[in-house]
Amino acid sequence: MNKITIYLCTACLVLLALDLHAATDDEIAKRARLAQLRDLDLAELSEVEIKLDDAFDIFGGLVKAKTTSIATGAKQVTDRAPAVTTVITSQDLEAMGARTLDDALRSVPGIQVSYNYFNIPVYSVRGISVAGDHDSGLLVLVNGIRLNDSHRGSKGLYWSGFPISTVSRIEIIRGPGSAVYGADALAGVINIITKTADDIDGTEVGVRLGSYNTQDTWVTHGSEWNGFKIAAMAEFTKTDGHQGTVESDAQTVFDGMFGTHASLAPGEYGSEITTYDTHIDISKQRWQLRAGLHKGEDMGAGTGIAQALGSDQPMSEQRINADLTYHDPKFTKNWDVQTQLSYLNTHFEAEFYIFPIGAFGGTYPIGYLGRPSASENQTQLALSGFYHGIDDHSIRVGVGYANYDQYEVKEVKNYGTNPFTGEDVSPTTLVDVSDTSASFIPEVSRTDGYLFIQDAWTINPEWELTTGVRYDEYSDFGSTVNPRVGLVWQVRSDLTTKLLYGKAFRAPSFQNLYNRNNPALLGNPDLKPEKSETWELAFDYRALESLHLAFNLYQYNIKDKITLIAIGDTELQYANATDWKGQGFEFEARWKTSIKSSLLFNYSYQNAKDEANNVLNNAPEQMAYLRADYLLGSTWYVDTQVNWNNGWVRGLNDPRPALNGYTTVDLTIRRKDIRAGNTNVAFGIRNLFDEDVRYPSPEPSSGSVVNVPNDLPGAGRFYFIEFRYKY
Repeated sequence: MNKITIYLCTACLVLLALDLHAATDDEIAKRARLAQLRDLDLAELSEVEIKLDDAFDIFGGLVKAKTTSIATGAKQVTDRAPAVTTVITSQDLEAMGARTLDDALRSVPGIQVSYNYFNIPVYSVRGISVAGDHDSGLLVLVNGIRLNDSHRGSKGLYWSGFPISTVSRIEIIRGPGSAVYGADALAGVINIITKTADDIDGTEVGVRLGSYNTQDTWVTHGSEWNGFKIAAMAEFTKTDGHQGTVESDAQTVFDGMFGTHASLAPGEYGSEITTYDTHIDISKQRWQLRAGLHKGEDMGAGTGIAQALGSDQPMSEQRINADLTYHDPKFTKNWDVQTQLSYLNTHFEAEFYIFPIGAFGGTYPIGYLGRPSASENQTQLALSGFYHGIDDHSIRVGVGYANYDQYEVKEVKNYGTNPFTGEDVSPTTLVDVSDTSASFIPEVSRTDGYLFIQDAWTINPEWELTTGVRYDEYSDFGSTVNPRVGLVWQVRSDLTTKLLYGKAFRAPSFQNLYNRNNPALLGNPDLKPEKSETWELAFDYRALESLHLAFNLYQYNIKDKITLIAIGDTELQYANATDWKGQGFEFEARWKTSIKSSLLFNYSYQNAKDEANNVLNNAPEQMAYLRADYLLGSTWYVDTQVNWNNGWVRGLNDPRPALNGYTTVDLTIRRKDIRAGNTNVAFGIRNLFDEDVRYPSPEPSSGSVVNVPNDLPGAGRFYFIEFRYKY
């Protein structure tokens, strides 16, 4: 793979060195051109030179026309937004051949997508996550409404993805967002915006088939009926997973101690999954109703919840969401008002072989079994508005109340203490400990009342100052105040500078606070929220009409970081045990090389340490991404993506050498007829050169024994073919 790395670096140097002279069309001109092309017959069409932007407005969309509302709640051009933002449109997703949210996020500077030991994706932003375990301090929204649960404080304990066919755009903040969005927006915010009737405008059906028995079918529809704009979407996916090999596991260690052979390693890393999705969006005038159902079933558990392969360990999750929004942009002369009522229900369950049949010297002849499940209701009422009654000021105020209720906690297991007899549970008998003190977590709830104010002050055409603060009052751990300041300076028409400051917090999750009966994960009701303070300096430079550069520096400090610490000889408990600090930079270049081709490149460097100045192993120190799009003739489009990182360092307790990085190359070839516009066929290869991708397995909690020493296998080469038809 050294040749590919050299190719990547050489392409980057060429990208920055060449002098380019090309122009992009604005959105109005593009639409007019598309209409003109569709009106031509085949003979006339053959005389017209088709541009890459006619099918995928990759450069114009990225540089000139992209707006975002994630930074302040109001639409702004990305280079004037008081935050470091990235916008990925549905056109980007189609051009890249993105199949999942993971695919899309791999293109974002500063974000590393990996997988933990039970095969859940981990999104590390600027080195903030827990290596081999879960994201930390990243807030995921759908249409501006939080998707994070309270059980884990993340996108979900058994996250099974989000349907790409329903996505209109993805807006991403790298950096603090609590001044606007509250809890968990410490490292960043991902806002997934779903398609409306206007976005779809007709009906599209799609089918995708790929390696590992992968199947994906979807249908989207958008139309208007009696003044109602209606969008409806459904998607089904199924895959056997990439079937990587786990050479040894935690049970292998115990087999060495007991002289047994119970381990199923070498064995298959569980990565299979089946998902079902339905979404609906109905709007009329000032009202909008959205609802969705997502189910993830038969999910493989990676190496297993205790890093020990089991016979069959299906996990599942379900999300039901609904929101009703009233938005009146002219509520009064100076007020733009929005009221929103939202509901989210999440449910997870699993059937774990925590350790396989014959574990612990044969003590567990049917396996060491656990079957946990829990549900959560989130209900939120929010009122916000923009006030424009003061010259040069746009003032946003908001107030809200949210209730988070974890209920129907259930658990069946064949270990621990029987709450009904006070004796040890028989290894050959499953006991239902639901609604008893022997379950893994109690049924708990919390509320959050909040208010915020934000002022965007246009000092003059070149300077804009955004200030804001949010106050949250939680019923369990108390209150927190999070301010933000953003100063944006339009130095010249082609150069923008931003100086940004913000505080943010991550609320202790129900798991952090209340976990019990698991000596490796004991809760602590006295936890405080994690708090961060971040400074950023960003530059956006349009060097030429065809070349856009962006560069940002950042530094953050995280106080009261929640980690596991040893209490006694055999137990680990959550505690506000350490502080983290980090710094780094991110560079982006977008280059329209000709009317038929474009390049996108980014490079990021991060250095995160704990309070003892030890380097954290949450993400690679260096990452780079290169994307090339090219139009062949008038109907064929080629997209190539290269992802590179320099690997992971190991934790202090980990005796293994550093984990090597990897370089993967993805290729998508698509036939899309601009004139007919209804047939779309693609062929793609992921990990073209079958790179041995590995993600870090957890380091030892004590001692020096690593449960999965050869780390976690990633996907190898993957082929797919896709067909779309729109009418």
